[in-house]
Amino acid sequence: MRKTAFLFPGQGAQNVGMGRSFYEKYDAVRQYFKTAQEVTGIDVASLCFEENEALNQTEYTQIAMYTTECAILNVLQEKGIPYEAAAGLSLGEYAALTAAGALSFKDGCYVIRRRGIYMEQAVPEGQGSMAAVLALSAKQTEEVLKTSLDTAKIGIANYNCPGQIVISGEKGEVERAAEVLKQAGAKRVVTLRVSGPFHSPLLYGAGEQLQKELEKISFNKIRIPYIANLTAEYVTDSKEIPELLRKQVYSPVRFEQTLRKLITDGFDTFIEIGPGRTLTGFVKKTAKEMQCEGITCINIEKEEDLSQLITE
Repeated sequence: MRKTAFLFPGQGAQNVGMGRSFYEKYDAVRQYFKTAQEVTGIDVASLCFEENEALNQTEYTQIAMYTTECAILNVLQEKGIPYEAAAGLSLGEYAALTAAGALSFKDGCYVIRRRGIYMEQAVPEGQGSMAAVLALSAKQTEEVLKTSLDTAKIGIANYNCPGQIVISGEKGEVERAAEVLKQAGAKRVVTLRVSGPFHSPLLYGAGEQLQKELEKISFNKIRIPYIANLTAEYVTDSKEIPELLRKQVYSPVRFEQTLRKLITDGFDTFIEIGPGRTLTGFVKKTAKEMQCEGITCINIEKEEDLSQLITE
């Protein structure tokens, strides 16, 4: 019997038009967008469907992504698509929490809106940076940062998959890190187009601000196990969630470790819910490195993609 995990992408996967085919077909999806607007005061449908600059600004990107992912999730749930675990990348962890039954969509909209603002405002524009480190092991990257750089100003933001680490922090430190990492054997260090140094020590203050908002949320009992970014471990007690989300803002996202755990535990079907195919690529690279065959990856981005769930 196959074991299925739902995966939710994070910031960076957004695109104009995401979720539109579902919005046009399902009344329930339109209600999700309406609820998001009522909670946040943002016309999320226009934000997602019309050409605009705001979609790529953190404070708006996050609510747009979360709404789209949860609306599509609801369609899959209504169709009875079974899943035994959920995980998400950074922002995607909130959709995973909703999939796990721990976070209501309305509460998610409230906290995501504030998370986006706090992360956007944490570091003045132009002072932070992020970069992808290619073809250097996590252990080597960790060692270089620890021995050659100021770890109060820079750190690992994402363990994405084998051969891809993302670093984040003060712009000057990231630039210096790029040179040191290339000398250590990195094939390339690519600066990312982002509006802030996410998941770095510089966002500690944003985590503290977010904690105050999380204290206002009543998290429900976890019905489906989900894996936290911070620990790459299953969470079964909802009391742990606020602290995990607070620290997540300024700590590394352990997504490769999350995938390794799921694959080791026998999960062989991964359904990526939302725009893009980023997480599918991470699954394939991780499974290949683990020499694990028989892994199925399905992307549900457009309404027509649902046909894969019938034929697979």
